Amino acid sequence: MRSPAYIGRPRITIRQLFLFILLALLALSQLFPLVWLFNYSLQKSGDLFGKEIFKLPDVPQWQNYIRAWRDGRIMQYLTNSVIVVAFSILLIMIFSFMLAYACTRMKWKLRNIVYGFVLMGMVIPIHTTLLPNFIWFKNFSLIDTRAGVIIPYIAFNMAFSVLLFRGFLASIPYAMEESAYLDGASARIILMRIIAPMAKTGFVTVGITAFLNCWNEFIMANTFLSSEVKRTLPFSIIRFQGQYASDYAVQFACMVIVAIIPIIIYFLFSKWIIAGVTAGSVKG
Repeated sequence: MRSPAYIGRPRITIRQLFLFILLALLALSQLFPLVWLFNYSLQKSGDLFGKEIFKLPDVPQWQNYIRAWRDGRIMQYLTNSVIVVAFSILLIMIFSFMLAYACTRMKWKLRNIVYGFVLMGMVIPIHTTLLPNFIWFKNFSLIDTRAGVIIPYIAFNMAFSVLLFRGFLASIPYAMEESAYLDGASARIILMRIIAPMAKTGFVTVGITAFLNCWNEFIMANTFLSSEVKRTLPFSIIRFQGQYASDYAVQFACMVIVAIIPIIIYFLFSKWIIAGVTAGSVKG
């Protein structure tokens, strides 16, 4: 006879065990590059070349992080990244929210066509726009300006942000707006005081997603920014890349510093990202 402690305990099936092992292997494959990067950032550059795929440093070289912070101009590039990313996120949230509201809550003939054109932006590779954007920005004197980086960031994040907002807005009952209209509220009051607060989860999700997309972006920044005083954080990594030799250990330390902020943000707000993707896929 079974002990009362075992009564009602669910049994693990072979399928569940296989799924657990598979997910564990996938998690390990995702975490190993981060562990490898941190480990080799504590090595000497000459110790990176060998037969071992992974080895612990004999003496951790913490001075690599001191050099990365000092010689990589981390604070200068970090300030530039914060300015560019903050303005980009703010404008992405505002524009995508208004466009999603127009395509979801408002009645007009071409809204489905416009929404389809907006979503087409998700399938356009970023590299295909570098040359035409460079020509346009040069004509409008936007080369080597923060605006020349912020504008592409907004454009390439709009499609997915509108998709996320549309999922949240579609779940809001129309009765909320109808009651406000009957009470004499204007469209601006309804949008700002009723719809926007109810879609606050969407704002958080869009903001986090846009942050993760813009923070480590390098191609646009490298194309449109040329002066040292305006370059963003990823440029700190290539400062240790020479013509004939590179200080790889310090480069790895720079990568860890650059990556640590989005990693922390992702783990703190992962539930918002999952909620946003789920809302966009189900309601969109």
